[in-house]
Amino acid sequence: MKKILLLGAFFILNTVAVEAQEIATKAKTEIKAAKKAKKAKKVKMPKVEGVGMFFESETIDYGTIDQDANGQREFVFTNNGDKPLIIMNAQGSCGCTVPTFPKEPIAPGAKGVIGVKYDTHRTGNFNKQVTLTTNASETPKVLTIKGEVKAAPVKAEPAKPQEIKS
Repeated sequence: MKKILLLGAFFILNTVAVEAQEIATKAKTEIKAAKKAKKAKKVKMPKVEGVGMFFESETIDYGTIDQDANGQREFVFTNNGDKPLIIMNAQGSCGCTVPTFPKEPIAPGAKGVIGVKYDTHRTGNFNKQVTLTTNASETPKVLTIKGEVKAAPVKAEPAKPQEIKS
């Protein structure tokens, strides 16, 4: 009887061990697939010969501006290549910097605009980047905005008229 129980326990433990190995193998396979997918997202765009970008300025200095002032500015560029320029993405370095970019290809010799809006409700100095992913270069193009937002003066409340007691 003991032998039968031991033999049954052995088979059960063996089955559990085999299933655990299969689960571990499946998990490793899924982790490898996730890592490959993550690497695929980070693949740099290959450089296309004959495509280029020339910016009038790669840095915009806002100077000192008031809190809640217009934070919209523009980077103007020219496609100085002989093939269409494609901008796939423009990414601000934080949520306070929001870029916009043309979705259509920029023809050779044509100008384009990268818009950037800084949240001027935040006060103090700032130095932020906008990273462009294009077909003009293997590495992303980095543009910079900088400046200082000074706090709006605190408005004094008008004096309340005092009541006259009789």
